[in-house]
Amino acid sequence: MELRPEQPGDADAIRSITQEAFAGAEHSSGTESAIIDNLRSAGTLSLSLVALSNDRIVGHIAFSPVKIAGGGQGWFGLGPVSVRPDMQGKGIGSRLIRESLAQLRAGGAEGCVVLGDPAYYRRFGFAADPALTFDGAPPEYFMALSFTGSSPSGSVTYEPAFYSG
Repeated sequence: MELRPEQPGDADAIRSITQEAFAGAEHSSGTESAIIDNLRSAGTLSLSLVALSNDRIVGHIAFSPVKIAGGGQGWFGLGPVSVRPDMQGKGIGSRLIRESLAQLRAGGAEGCVVLGDPAYYRRFGFAADPALTFDGAPPEYFMALSFTGSSPSGSVTYEPAFYSG
């Protein structure tokens, strides 16, 4: 399997995989593919990687900047991350997450937040941080990973694309 940055012409495949991956998901808003499209259109899709198997896109991960009310620059939000349903459970999502977090860290990012299943995201170093909050989310599902060893405190806001889905 190969990982590479999103290229022009990948948007349709990314949209399709994202829709398939989130179809019927318990906590899905059904807007995940629109969020990615809106981030791309707004120029705020900071990191977008695809996973290829036999030259076919089978997974995708997106990152965008987040704002923290109490300060803190260089923080990003992970998501959405999608893997084609017939390819799930093969480590593709994990590999996308590990590689992209390494790229963010190497690029000077301060940290990353994610809204997701704690049992899944803890394996990548994410943990609930009571100093960082996200309105409307159960605290245990909103997690942070600091790349510098320290975290800012305050309410986190994602890019407008997340709210206009």
